[in-house]
Amino acid sequence: MGTTSISRVARYLPVGFRRELSRKKLQQFADNNLIDVEFEFLDDSDVNLGDSSSSSDDFPLDIEDEDDDDESSQKVHAGTSNIEENRNFWDNQLQLLQTNVYKISAVEFSIRNATQEAIEEIDRSEIECSCSRQIMGSSARECRNCFMRQVSRCLQNAGFNSSICNTKWTSSHNLPSGEHTFLDVIHSTSKEKSDVRVIIELNFRSQFEMGKASEDYNNLVRKLPEMYVGKVERLRNIIKIMCMVAKRCLKENKMHIGPWRKQKYMQAKWLGPCKRNTSTNSLSMGYSQTISSKQKVKASMLTVDLLDKIPNIHCTAVEVV
Repeated sequence: MGTTSISRVARYLPVGFRRELSRKKLQQFADNNLIDVEFEFLDDSDVNLGDSSSSSDDFPLDIEDEDDDDESSQKVHAGTSNIEENRNFWDNQLQLLQTNVYKISAVEFSIRNATQEAIEEIDRSEIECSCSRQIMGSSARECRNCFMRQVSRCLQNAGFNSSICNTKWTSSHNLPSGEHTFLDVIHSTSKEKSDVRVIIELNFRSQFEMGKASEDYNNLVRKLPEMYVGKVERLRNIIKIMCMVAKRCLKENKMHIGPWRKQKYMQAKWLGPCKRNTSTNSLSMGYSQTISSKQKVKASMLTVDLLDKIPNIHCTAVEVV
């Protein structure tokens, strides 16, 4: 690895950083970073979304069509029945995961802070749920639709090009149909560079939790952020790592690997073609807050126009039962 910098800050990482960390030092590194995370800033031009366009609401991102059996992975880890080699596998994946989690650019950092401030503002305001799934007394924090809409609205007010994204895919070979909703921000850098797309998943860690997982797998899940705010390439790497260890965990426990646990399905959630909705009006979610609380008198369609246009005419409005 070389020198990474932003503005006047420079950080040097040794070339043998990955190999030199022992298991004990690696665990100590992880524990310290959980308490006080030290982000390694990257230049925004290092990683960008070259296949996205700000002029279109659709992002037809390519999804890796990998063999579910992953023969190459089996060859690499063919001898992992040995305890030491098995331990090395989990340690290496932990290190790779932490590298992708803690590396963050200035753009990602600013959007992450703005998102966190938006969540804190929503918690303080105690906004109630106002969508079509409204539950009496429930807050917007408890409703996923309202929560995403409020966060997107706060980000837009802060000057970010935020939207609510919906991915939807049909079933194919070993891939059941499904859909997913999340947030994103399109950051325009300059005319010479492509726009940067930042994915925001408010419930990221829960997407990888399993009921009967091993302690090694749960240890990696705990390293995931509760809320993911980052670029597409970083998310792609995290998905690949987590799906690999999930497959390893289930095979060790001799459990069936559900199609929703596989890499292709997880990538479809955030990296598949999506529709962006920049509107934060609750009407787009199935309910409108602008509807007046005063209900008009329900009348027959035969007389409703006459009542509005000829108010002095003597006619009776028939109430609809």
